[in-house]
Amino acid sequence: MTQAAAATPALDSLTVGQIVATGLFPLTRDSLVRYAGASGDFNAIHYRDDVAVSVGLPGVLAHGMLTMGLAVQPVVDWAGDPVRVVDYQVRFTRPVLVDPALGAVVSVVAKVGRIEADAGIVRIDLTVTSNDQTVLGKAQARVSLA
Repeated sequence: MTQAAAATPALDSLTVGQIVATGLFPLTRDSLVRYAGASGDFNAIHYRDDVAVSVGLPGVLAHGMLTMGLAVQPVVDWAGDPVRVVDYQVRFTRPVLVDPALGAVVSVVAKVGRIEADAGIVRIDLTVTSNDQTVLGKAQARVSLA
């Protein structure tokens, strides 16, 4: 679930450090199975604890691309059109563990990191956490508001 403005924002209304969108994304093991079907990534570490543990992981992990996709969604909603996102990059820093009973929640806070007024571009810096730990580092989206 995301919370963001509906209309495309005006570049001149933004300030560096301003929070422009947030999102909370609950994940369950069922979510991971559905994503595996949609993406074609059926690696068993995403749905079987025994396999995850056998390769040294603490348990079942959410797909990295699923986490990355969830993280940018509040920015897309805020921008009003996905084509406004002209660049998006992240560094995977920690996996999202999905408990069999409790699931997991990915939390996103999107704030203005830089304004390139001449180009009509704003860099949005994302803080992406799960279980009070940062899971994506240097997560940034460049958004064209021209």
